[in-house]
Amino acid sequence: MTAMQDSNRPRHGAPDSGKVNGASLFAGAALMLSGPLSILMGAAGIAQDTLFAVSSHYAYRFDLTTWGVIHLVIGVGLVVAGLAVLLNKSWGRGAGVAAAGISLITQFMFVPYYPAWAIPIMALDLMIVFALTRLQIGAGDGH
Repeated sequence: MTAMQDSNRPRHGAPDSGKVNGASLFAGAALMLSGPLSILMGAAGIAQDTLFAVSSHYAYRFDLTTWGVIHLVIGVGLVVAGLAVLLNKSWGRGAGVAAAGISLITQFMFVPYYPAWAIPIMALDLMIVFALTRLQIGAGDGH
């Protein structure tokens, strides 16, 4: 006879039955913090082009309105990914890693404009990526 899989046990790699573990809860909350902060930074860049300053010899020099739009779009992506992680959607962890990774790269490029902002947000993005990509040892694999 073939063994039937216990439907109460989560499959390896599958989300739990509605339960969010501690690292995912942290990552979801951090995404929900980073997203609105990026949206606010984007709105500030769009509304007032004189808010930030940079030298004219910077390799990633964009118009500050462009940076505002970039931060706004990334912020919305971070919020959507954060909601997905907190709601334990199957695609949430991947979307969270992608959104936080993109945010990390853009914050690195934004350092000359506002380092006091970009560096802490980069640290937050790194913690989000770590929390979402850490190994789940013993989660549903029978150990």
